[in-house]
Amino acid sequence: MFENTFKNIDDILYKDAGADSEMDYIGQTSWVLFLRYLHELEQEKAVVAELEGRAYEPIIEEAFRWHVWACPQNERGELDHHRAMTGPDLVEFVNLKLFPYLASFKERAEHPQTIQYKVGEIFSELKNKVDSGYNLREILDLVDSLEFRSQKEKHEMSHLYETKIKNMGNAGRNGGQYYTPRPLIRAMIAVTKPQIGETVYDPAVGSAGFLCEAYDYMYSQMEKSTDNLRTLQERTFYGKEKKTLAYVIGIMNMILHGIEAPNIAHTNTLSENLKDITESNRHQVILANPPFGGKERKEVQMNFDIKTGETAFLFMQHFIRALKTGGRAAVVIKNTFLSNTDNASVSLRKHLLESCNLHTVLDMPGGSFLGAGVKTVVLFFTKGEPTKDIWYYALDPGRSLGKTSPLNDNDLKEFVELSATRPETEKSWRLAVADVDTATYDLSVKNPNAPEEAPLRSPEEILEEMVALDAETQGILESIKGLLG
Repeated sequence: MFENTFKNIDDILYKDAGADSEMDYIGQTSWVLFLRYLHELEQEKAVVAELEGRAYEPIIEEAFRWHVWACPQNERGELDHHRAMTGPDLVEFVNLKLFPYLASFKERAEHPQTIQYKVGEIFSELKNKVDSGYNLREILDLVDSLEFRSQKEKHEMSHLYETKIKNMGNAGRNGGQYYTPRPLIRAMIAVTKPQIGETVYDPAVGSAGFLCEAYDYMYSQMEKSTDNLRTLQERTFYGKEKKTLAYVIGIMNMILHGIEAPNIAHTNTLSENLKDITESNRHQVILANPPFGGKERKEVQMNFDIKTGETAFLFMQHFIRALKTGGRAAVVIKNTFLSNTDNASVSLRKHLLESCNLHTVLDMPGGSFLGAGVKTVVLFFTKGEPTKDIWYYALDPGRSLGKTSPLNDNDLKEFVELSATRPETEKSWRLAVADVDTATYDLSVKNPNAPEEAPLRSPEEILEEMVALDAETQGILESIKGLLG
């Protein structure tokens, strides 16, 4: 049901003049889906309040509730076509009344960590791009037909929302920044092992894939007590995101995963001076795939000890600073980080090795990130003690990765299992930091245990084999002629 509904919505948006890309599709789907979900949430809270014998004050005023403006119902519980707006009237109401009303929540909310504030932020940033009120009417009707009251339904909905985010990444251009392959995220989490009571932080949160997967992992591992559930909901996951659409998608994704008021701030992480990060705002676990290839302005670079325009290298400094002593990090970065010879890269590697234990480097194969040809590694490190030796693992799924054959959990199973003991195999090896050249701190991937490839044959050998095969083929043909004759 959910899958067909999402496809039908995309088909309607494709026909509309206002939404013209995969990124527009998910943005528009998100705000409608969010308001439908909020309607269900309000109903659930009202029922719980009634059972507990207390009054419940809805977040949304009567005129702006889903069952009043979006899909009013008659006494039989069916869409009341006489009261339901459509055409220009619907677009006018959404653009001039609904969005401004919801955006005002940002100023009226008690504090940022409330669902009211998140509503205000989302509708301050998004705009309705559906030009046709008739198309919008169809979309509202489709979303109204969805049900996600049970945990199973919510899980299916969040899974399909993730699929839409993945498709947006596959669409190319800058969509890929929102999507890190979920099997890779799950492997990173399995190695870092976040525990209840620890905080998990992603300062380049994107679609919140790391935080959502960490939530699922920690929920499955923990004792299901009221205190633990509240801790997981309110005091565990933190993130920051600069770009508006990514911020909205991240908020929506976390809410669909069951986190009602996500601790995600809409801000440029790199605008924060490193010196302003103190023990009170550090974290035990950092999971991230920071944007790379971007160039930051000089005034942003002034916030960092090691000056560089490369966005990912500034994020690396932020990661190290934002970790508590003993904290663990797993971050994706371009593999050239390990070998670049510019002063900033060398200084950053030296800083990482001296302040953290870079215990593991996972070398990812080409094609791991759909729509992006960049080769990457994953760095696993613990803050507070210098690195003595690094365990490398070269991931080789035994096939070419791409849209029709993406990375899967089984591809990473051996890496996760071996990461605990860090043995040397044909795919893995160790590097002693004492052997690293301190002039360059080159940590590039060079597998000394890889089996040697067979030497290339000489032209003479190839010609000899071709002659032999021709003779063999001729002999077979002669035999067949003899049998037929």
